[in-house]
Amino acid sequence: MSRAAEDTNRRMLRARDAMDRAYAQPLDVPALARIAHVSQAHFTRTFRATFGETPHRYLQRRRVERAMFLLRETDHSVTDICFQVGFGSPGTFSRTFREIVGRSPRTYRKEAPAMDVPTCFAMAWLRPNA
Repeated sequence: MSRAAEDTNRRMLRARDAMDRAYAQPLDVPALARIAHVSQAHFTRTFRATFGETPHRYLQRRRVERAMFLLRETDHSVTDICFQVGFGSPGTFSRTFREIVGRSPRTYRKEAPAMDVPTCFAMAWLRPNA
């Protein structure tokens, strides 16, 4: 791998790590591009080439993963979870959750399996694919 490719990968990982850490914060492409020290267009194009999805979709999926955990492990309302994980409206949250998981947050909560395994295993088994 060339030095330029390594540098590009490192920049994209830096932005992805920021999304993983601050998934509940309002993050947009300009802010993420600044973290990666590249232009907005280059960031979006390179992120997709590197990780196979757009930065926006990655962030949505990350937020839904966290919501899945909260739906399984807490009794917080779906609306509270929606705002905790960084969505701006319950409607957008429900639509995005259904697109990624295949069922509504309420249905997921009712059907979610009880987890008596370490969280790291549950996250790997239950990670949404979309």
